[in-house]
Amino acid sequence: MHSFTIKDLENLSGIKAHTIRIWEQRYSFLKPNRTDTNIRFYSNDELKKLLNVALLNKFGFKISHIDKMNPAEINDKILSLNQLEALHERIVNTLIQNMVDLDMEAFEDELDAFIAAKGIEKTISQIIFPFLEKIGILWLTNHINPGQEHLVTNIIRQKLIVGIESIRTTVKINKSVLLFLPETEYHELSLLFMNYMLKNKGVTTIYLGCSIPLKDVEYLVKLKKPDYIYTHLTTVGQRFNFDKFITNLSSSFPKTPVIISGQLTNTYEKKILPPINFKKSYAEVMEFLAGL
Repeated sequence: MHSFTIKDLENLSGIKAHTIRIWEQRYSFLKPNRTDTNIRFYSNDELKKLLNVALLNKFGFKISHIDKMNPAEINDKILSLNQLEALHERIVNTLIQNMVDLDMEAFEDELDAFIAAKGIEKTISQIIFPFLEKIGILWLTNHINPGQEHLVTNIIRQKLIVGIESIRTTVKINKSVLLFLPETEYHELSLLFMNYMLKNKGVTTIYLGCSIPLKDVEYLVKLKKPDYIYTHLTTVGQRFNFDKFITNLSSSFPKTPVIISGQLTNTYEKKILPPINFKKSYAEVMEFLAGL
């Protein structure tokens, strides 16, 4: 059984830690364990309960009412939600639950059902990326079992590649973007997602993949002369030096805008200057795409 901190629950459910503590005091649906030093930790079951409660609460059910429901009633109420946003959030929560249970067959079945109903593009934008945003923080803090991560990422990677290969767009934008992950960064899903979004928009992409030495990026930038360089930082090795990475990018590509997205951009406190540009959220990444 894996354990989660209250901060993990906040990131995954969208419910503030302060509110979670109040709910624990007033209601009975959450019963965390505690370490020898009295720090809360939560089981897989506690996480799944909170995801369900948070979803019902967000779409109109009072906490006092939810607290009196048994698990079957909660499940029935969740399935009865018919708002589009609620449907998407329910699927994302189900994927998280499948992930913590290591039920990869159910995980893939959930994705395949949405793909069959809505197509790969909507699955990527409405389900896969929100899912990645929620669990990305777990990768950054190492609060997810590596086995869970590998199983989940391999399934999603397959879906993203199918989506990229299925793109048939008649739109063409006279822009090119080189995409890569630096050495020791192996979390490729967000970069694949960006590759999909760019190609679908009609942008030419030069996709290098993960853990690429900067000298190889330099060689291809000189050869291909892209309009932008794009990288995404989820979590990197202990020897990765963010300051040095930014300095090297700035000196190597002084005239080519370098876009950096991902969780690590939110931890960097120093001032950045062109050609470096941070995109700290999904909304900012979408704004960049819209501006091409």
